Amino acid sequence: MTKIKSSLKRIKITQRNKVANRLYMSTLKTAIKKCLSAIRRLNIENISNIEPNINIAYSKIDKAVKRKVIHKNNGARKKQRIIRIFNKKKQDLLSSN
Repeated sequence: MTKIKSSLKRIKITQRNKVANRLYMSTLKTAIKKCLSAIRRLNIENISNIEPNINIAYSKIDKAVKRKVIHKNNGARKKQRIIRIFNKKKQDLLSSN
């Protein structure tokens, strides 16, 4: 164990940030999972009801990027994945009718 004062402080800060980052990642993953499960249950009647789930997921991703929990490119990739899955599902539903 180090005895240098600044190193001890950095260790404490790192541990504190690790807990906070885990919390953000957990809520982020939960929001994405809820959004994707809602998209999978999508049918022609409730296409407009999916928007709040997408907005919540986008908001969580943007907050994680803003707080530097994830990299901005990672956030953009997660958002693109959600909208790509949604558009594919929507196109499949519209083409089947």
